[in-house]
Amino acid sequence: MKSMKGIIEGFEGEFCKIERDGHVEAVPRTKVDVTAQSGDVVEWNGEQWIPNRALTAQRTKEIRTLMDDVWDD
Repeated sequence: MKSMKGIIEGFEGEFCKIERDGHVEAVPRTKVDVTAQSGDVVEWNGEQWIPNRALTAQRTKEIRTLMDDVWDD
């Protein structure tokens, strides 16, 4: 089975907005680990969306590099 990954876009009421494959899904907060935050890369473990700290750090670094390149121009 293909690993299910997404990025947390934010929280609204009892829902967490997770972007997957270019689409945003409203997921009940009960299906998201309590430690998850906006911007985290999350993976589905069969029961909950769990933050992947290594992938989140990698994504943050890539975004910083892109931003630095824009501001250097």
